[in-house]
Amino acid sequence: MSETTKNPTAPATPARSAEAAMSPTRRAVRQFFSNKLAVLGTAILVALVLFSFLGPLLYPTEQVSTNLMASNLTPGEQGHVLGTDGLGYDVLGRLMVAGQTSILVGLAAGVLATVIGTLWGSIAGYAGGWVDAVMMRIVDAGIAVPGIFLLLVISAIVRPSESMMVLIIGLVSWLVPARLTRAEALSLKTRDYVLAVKATGGSNTRAVVRHIIPNTIGTVVVNATFQVADAILLIAYISFLGMGLQPPATDWGAMLSEGISSVYSGAWWLIFPAGIAIVLVVCAFNFIGDGLRDMFDVRGQQ
Repeated sequence: MSETTKNPTAPATPARSAEAAMSPTRRAVRQFFSNKLAVLGTAILVALVLFSFLGPLLYPTEQVSTNLMASNLTPGEQGHVLGTDGLGYDVLGRLMVAGQTSILVGLAAGVLATVIGTLWGSIAGYAGGWVDAVMMRIVDAGIAVPGIFLLLVISAIVRPSESMMVLIIGLVSWLVPARLTRAEALSLKTRDYVLAVKATGGSNTRAVVRHIIPNTIGTVVVNATFQVADAILLIAYISFLGMGLQPPATDWGAMLSEGISSVYSGAWWLIFPAGIAIVLVVCAFNFIGDGLRDMFDVRGQQ
């Protein structure tokens, strides 16, 4: 039996005392960085962002005008590191430009879906009764319709642009965050601090905005990372099917579609860059989401 067991009043070790004195924020950050996959995901995401947004400054290429005289050059030929595609675009430079579109549209659509879903779920869970029933039946009906189907239908009606894709993807992706936030709101609305707002004459808006939503931040932030990953995949889906941005604009999904179309003619090098980039960015956001879940999980920190 150790001395600590014999003497319960023995002073804590320095390491344990330092851990107890650590602020909650530092403890949460430490919990995040203790997750090796989360650190790896952060490093991958930072590298992809630098590659997409700073890369064109270091490796400028022509991505507007075509050059059929330099089409389908193999990697390394005439100074093209990853070769060229069927229209003469430098693949490495095009991968950077496509990354800007995929990352920006994915982030914006994920944030929009998270904001809409958080507000909808918080109001439904806090209001309860018939308001909750009506609002959540709308969510259930929306979940029953495949999001990719809606995207394809809307893309066929409206010529897609970056802002339009953000709006479309955001409006079909808010349903899952709404259900998660509503579940949190149902639990939070019975807490003492929320009941105190009602007892002191506070408005329902104040209760939702000042107490319900801030206390769902852990669930919201974790889900937001997965929403961004899903949005990037949705962009790739519709672009792969030829319903995405119109040339010369492009994204990783459109590059992947062009690569598959060209691989049968011998241009094997066109399929790998965009496919690897999509896999890396989606895995990075999922790894970061796992790390954030550990960071906001109080039981995991204990």
